[in-house]
Amino acid sequence: MAHGRPGLTGALATAALPLGFLAVFFLWPVVAIVRLGLGPGVGAVLSSPDTWSIVGFTLGQAAAATAVAVLTGLPVAFLLARTSLWGNGFVRAAVMVPFVLPTVVVGLAFRSLFGDGGPLAIILANAFFNVAVVARTVAALWSHVDRRAEDAARSLGASRWRTFFSVTLPVLRPAISSSAAVVFLFCATSFGVVLLLGGGEYATLETEIYLRTVQLFDLTGAAALSMLQLASVVAVLVIGAILRRRSTALRLRGRADTARRPVGGEWGIVAAAWGVVVALMVPIVSLVAKSFESGLDGYRAIGGTGFRGSLQVTGWEAVLNSLRAATDATWLALLLGVLTCVALVTLGRTRARPSLIETIDTAMMLPLGVSAVTVGFGYLITLDALPGDLRTSPLLVPLAQALVVTPLVIRTLLPVLRSIDDRLRQAAATLGAAPWQVWREVDIPLAARSFLAATAFAYAVALGEFGATSFLARPESATLPVVIGRLVARPGELNNQLAYASCTLLMLVTVAIVIAVDRLRVGSVGEF
Repeated sequence: MAHGRPGLTGALATAALPLGFLAVFFLWPVVAIVRLGLGPGVGAVLSSPDTWSIVGFTLGQAAAATAVAVLTGLPVAFLLARTSLWGNGFVRAAVMVPFVLPTVVVGLAFRSLFGDGGPLAIILANAFFNVAVVARTVAALWSHVDRRAEDAARSLGASRWRTFFSVTLPVLRPAISSSAAVVFLFCATSFGVVLLLGGGEYATLETEIYLRTVQLFDLTGAAALSMLQLASVVAVLVIGAILRRRSTALRLRGRADTARRPVGGEWGIVAAAWGVVVALMVPIVSLVAKSFESGLDGYRAIGGTGFRGSLQVTGWEAVLNSLRAATDATWLALLLGVLTCVALVTLGRTRARPSLIETIDTAMMLPLGVSAVTVGFGYLITLDALPGDLRTSPLLVPLAQALVVTPLVIRTLLPVLRSIDDRLRQAAATLGAAPWQVWREVDIPLAARSFLAATAFAYAVALGEFGATSFLARPESATLPVVIGRLVARPGELNNQLAYASCTLLMLVTVAIVIAVDRLRVGSVGEF
């Protein structure tokens, strides 16, 4: 205990950089845009039936998509956690592909299936994104649940379903609830999917903030909606943090190596899981087929600027812009994410107040749920106060992307670092290793594969980021997702084919990254 205070001081110093970045590049822009928009009209916006109709649709579609994601994710979680079958590696990679696909890719994929979209398409598309969150989060806990209690219930005459609901489900409930909270957050703040599938008729808080800020310049209305969104996000993050803590505590008490060959009715669950995997492939196959409707015309057009010069960059220039921005965003997110994880793990070892740990953790998750448009517009009215006027800097897009990616890095690395046996650290310290040497010799080697997985995930998500990038990217530096969004909104069959071909190209890169992550085989890769 003599080292508790120095450890606490060092952890807080380590957390200072990511928290400072959060304050400057997130809290300051958000507060600025809200303050700018606050005025006498806020009350009218909050009391408007149209506002609450948008709130109702936002929460309704998010709840429906979450329910679909949970129901379809549970059979997949069983397959990954409880069975030892050929093909499980493919399933593990296949369910992760939708999670890291760019929203514009998924939006176009579902447009190819549903035409003009609508509520059902929005719900299914959001669920499509998030099946992996449920499957892998629940599987991570389920694989450590002792089978003996289930076997005892079965030997006493309980049916398979009664055993699941009476014995297994209560143990899995924290993981299910935690993943559902995360899925609900992702669905409630969905932007690209609703923008492409809403058809101008259906709007969520996110798309309405975009409309009021960019097209109507209604800062008062956008600020009011941003406050509603921020309040709901904070509530969901707090609930998710509490449930994550309970899930982790239960996981540490379980036993591993529970996978075996299915027996009896378990084969029905396996069939259901494979049915989910096939369903996840349908939009992807539809998208690829759509890109070849006119032969290779769409792919040839990637070297041009679309129908009658619709774009200011060629498709290949947009690819290079995407790669550069994603690279910058990834290394910055890794720096911030690793420092945050080190601070949180160190605080846990020093037995700091749980409220302090949860506050830092929740603060770093906030960018996941606040409108990217709000942050982007806030950049344009605040960052001129910093040296160099970042508003005209090519780093503006990577900065915004890093905000979105950093929480995913934290959620991937933090559970792995927390699970490392503390006795290994104590043994290294007993042999005279300094704290930084303990990290170098123990933590870093054991977490190296998860770090590589976090890097790949961060790069894939940054590569396909659409919300903030669509607002901040200049026409001459547009990334591939932004180019796709602009092509979809402009007339011309060539633009349509170019958009589908570009989506297919972006999807192939994403799939390659997911396969690389799966090759690392780092278990459930954190919480995702």
